[in-house]
Amino acid sequence: MVQEALSEWQKRYRYVAEFSGSVPEVTDLPRLRKDYLEALVEDLVFHPEGTVRGQAFRLIRAGFSKSGATMASIEPLYRAIGRGETGGFTVPAINIRGLTYLTVRRVLRAMRAIDGGPVIFELAKSEIGYSFQRPMEYAGLVMAGALAEGHVGPVFVQGDHYQFNAKSYAKDPAGEIEGLKKLIQESVDAGYRNIDIDASTLVTLAPPDLRDQQRENGRMTALLTHFIRQITPDGSRAPVSVGGEIGEVGKDNSTPEELDAFMEVYAEELARLDSRDVPISKISVQTGTSHGGVPLPDGRIAPVKLDFATLEALGERARSRYHMGGAVQHGASTLPDDLFDHFPRVKTLEIHLATGFQNAVFDHPAFPAALKKEMEAFMTKEFAGERKAGETEEQFFYKNRKRTYGPFKKALCSLPEKVLDPIMDDLEARFVTLFKKLGLSGTSTVLGKYFEP
Repeated sequence: MVQEALSEWQKRYRYVAEFSGSVPEVTDLPRLRKDYLEALVEDLVFHPEGTVRGQAFRLIRAGFSKSGATMASIEPLYRAIGRGETGGFTVPAINIRGLTYLTVRRVLRAMRAIDGGPVIFELAKSEIGYSFQRPMEYAGLVMAGALAEGHVGPVFVQGDHYQFNAKSYAKDPAGEIEGLKKLIQESVDAGYRNIDIDASTLVTLAPPDLRDQQRENGRMTALLTHFIRQITPDGSRAPVSVGGEIGEVGKDNSTPEELDAFMEVYAEELARLDSRDVPISKISVQTGTSHGGVPLPDGRIAPVKLDFATLEALGERARSRYHMGGAVQHGASTLPDDLFDHFPRVKTLEIHLATGFQNAVFDHPAFPAALKKEMEAFMTKEFAGERKAGETEEQFFYKNRKRTYGPFKKALCSLPEKVLDPIMDDLEARFVTLFKKLGLSGTSTVLGKYFEP
């Protein structure tokens, strides 16, 4: 049955590809892009046979590579920023939980409209579960979006918050480590060249010594850095960009002293494992935000007091003492627009954006009211036990609607163009606004300078 399905699938694409070897070969790239790409995306996401979905991914990747695009590590750029060779902008890292193919296209169009350069497409470990997007699918959709837009050059795909579960780690450390290693391997196999390790959940405030507080964070970040270096021999390519984290988002603000303690433990452990390993190139910190923002009873988002002075100090310390690109800001997409131009001013290296763009889709006047009601009914049924005392419906739905992306994936992707086009048009305009504020106008030359074709 599987072989029959695969043979039938290959017949559909025989005019644009050959399947004689283990890897498909694209024979007519313009025709594949024009006449077959939409169907190929559909096969990647929804075909019932896993073997066919895998083959669809390989065909997309073959076309992507033939087009002159490449899955790249952002490492060379971040090291150059750390050396002071370039800068003046903050790189956006965008988590796309649904409508991924269309959203990637709009991000690239927005960047092209301002002659912009670096942008990262990322998916967190937690988002894999509720968005129903494994790394192969996510990477394939990013590559398909780039292929559709005629993008040439580097494309940055990142595993975000590859995070330790503190309870699972306490109960079975080896099992938790093994699970993260398998996810990293799966991601690298799919083409990811950027991985953010988050062992900040293992920080304990009980010991008075900061090094002891950060010890497990430093040890596990070093362990997974070493694992990544083992499975990705550099050759002539840039090493995979690896990030660490010292302050869990939504908790107490980070301090320079915590960064020093973490880096001391991390450096000692990495040297013990292999002194030749390339260390992390960025550090995620907590400066007052929370993922998704904090919803008020009426559904509005509570104002955030973001500590830009701490963010600036931590970034400068990361560059001057540890030769990194700088500090990373999480949980920022729901901040007011007038704050975004502050990030490049304080030399923030990277900023993670997710929920604000999700809100732009679900709250758009063109979004079907009937589908929204269906989603709300689903949340009420499936997550009723998680509703907190005193929580309003608006708060409950806001906090949980991200978990509808997977169960309603088919419904979202099946929305007609007359519904999706105005939503995506406004989303693209939003990207343009934020990219400009992040200092990305005219930065396309950066890619040519630090990334080989």
